[in-house]
Amino acid sequence: MKPFSKNILALTVISALSLSLFNYSHAETYRVVDKKPAENLGYTYGGKLNNQGNMAVTGSNVYNFPVQFDYFDETDFNNIVYLALSRQDYYFGLGPIEDLEAMKIGEPTANDLAWAKLYLEEKNKSNTNFEYQIVADTAAMINLNEGSVSTEICVFDTDFTGTACSGEITRSTVSSIEGFNNSGVMFGTATAPYLPLAGPADSNGLIQTHWVRAHGQRGFFSPDFGETIIEIPPEFTEYGGGISAIFDINDNGIAVGYSSYKLSEFRENQILDETGGCADPAILATIPFEVCVQKIQSGMYHVQAFKATLSADNVPETEQLGLLITPHADDDRAFSSQALAVNNHGVAVGYAHGWNDTNVTTPAPNERMGGSYAVIFKDGKVSDFNQLHYNFNSGSVYPFSRANDINDNGLVVGYTRDPVRFIKKLFYVDTSVPESEMEIIIPKDFFTTSVSTAFAVNASGVIVGEAQIESHNESANNPRRTTGFMFDTSIDSPVITDINTLLKCDSPYNIIKANDINDVGQISATAIVKSASYDTLGKPVVDDSGNPVMIDVVRAVLLEPIEGGEVTDCGLVEEKIERQGASISSMVLFSLLAICGFRRRRFKQ
Repeated sequence: MKPFSKNILALTVISALSLSLFNYSHAETYRVVDKKPAENLGYTYGGKLNNQGNMAVTGSNVYNFPVQFDYFDETDFNNIVYLALSRQDYYFGLGPIEDLEAMKIGEPTANDLAWAKLYLEEKNKSNTNFEYQIVADTAAMINLNEGSVSTEICVFDTDFTGTACSGEITRSTVSSIEGFNNSGVMFGTATAPYLPLAGPADSNGLIQTHWVRAHGQRGFFSPDFGETIIEIPPEFTEYGGGISAIFDINDNGIAVGYSSYKLSEFRENQILDETGGCADPAILATIPFEVCVQKIQSGMYHVQAFKATLSADNVPETEQLGLLITPHADDDRAFSSQALAVNNHGVAVGYAHGWNDTNVTTPAPNERMGGSYAVIFKDGKVSDFNQLHYNFNSGSVYPFSRANDINDNGLVVGYTRDPVRFIKKLFYVDTSVPESEMEIIIPKDFFTTSVSTAFAVNASGVIVGEAQIESHNESANNPRRTTGFMFDTSIDSPVITDINTLLKCDSPYNIIKANDINDVGQISATAIVKSASYDTLGKPVVDDSGNPVMIDVVRAVLLEPIEGGEVTDCGLVEEKIERQGASISSMVLFSLLAICGFRRRRFKQ
């Protein structure tokens, strides 16, 4: 993320603080259960949940990040000092380096640790030979039933010697618990850690350390809430371990996601090339073979939606689900598909690349393909709900539509584009009818230009998701506010409902996204709420009087329906004030807090 100046950040925070002033008060039909973060994390984000209320949670802003100062040289330390001097006005709450000598021996102050971490993040952006420690700064967590404390799950991370989930872990993995099925099987996706690897000596006899991982994304499941992690390896693993992901598992043990199934011919030629490639002795004299391969991992594999059937002995059997298109035999482009959800009948949904011309039956070797479309994987076929396709000339694949969930009645939800303005809009489609009769329905949301997405639907046909509720022309520094919404397709005249209107009048929580809803009506959501501030080392920040400094944080919450609750307009709590700066959307705020949470002016402790 680009640096924010103090005044821009201040305006953004002012806007976030004023969210409660904009809302009407309401009678309570849902109560909020705060899924408080693990003690070493600042922010949490709600994920999927099952009918028992078991909930997946993602965390960010790890306190006391394990910077490996031993791998810095004098040039690095001088650069950190310069970074602090030149950028202190860009990061709210940070000042010049306070104790350089203490930092050199691995005992930094909170301020200095923040700068060292920022330095690594900057280096990661241009770290072509992976010569600097990798910063991921995320955590995968679970929250069981209505418990208020979330538990972090270590998936593939290790300590810096490679011992699994032991001691000080690297925090270089990107791990996500996607959810649970109703039998309690946990599933998700995670990467391997980046560990130090010594390279060849240079002309001066100096050996450079590189940071290498065994594999990228890999799907997994766990039958015992993380005690046992069982990998679902991809179908193709050469040159970097391949990639796979698991996004859903039904109650019959059928998992869906995607897997690498083929190697890019172009990338393979780069690896085997003896004149400038990874087989070139001159290249290998400067970097290890593993680093050379890792540098060209992007685009290494063709991926396709797949399902994995879990057996009683926890050995998955995998099967490809296919593509939306059948390319010409001479077309070697990396066409892909991904399955994001599966119901208990084994019907999966997701998205896939599609031809620009919907009516193509015999494609040319260079047939035009510019978009990806929501699809259903059913009866061995991949179909797109009879959508119109478009000519996209963006230079990259345009995400026109995506199916995010399907219930056991065949109701599919996701997002598509308004055919007039091409604005992202929530949709639903009934797939219980014959394929030729399937039709995507775009219901009315909050206003014409509101961007909306449906993430989940339960057995009763209640849809939840995220939508914009401000109509001003947004920009990078002035995004529209978002809210979690509910849309009940089972009633005669369904309307979109701001979930904040279902909370009590004086609720301190502002729901910015609804991520999932189970069959008993519980909703997994993400909210903004005030919480005590902590510095980079995880110590409380206090003001001059010794009082905790309160800040806005992103927090995973469970919304529990209240039996007999009624929605009643309680009146406007306060007049809407003039906007003093940027409002804040869910993803912008989550990113902002994750990166800038510690960047607050130092207070006396």
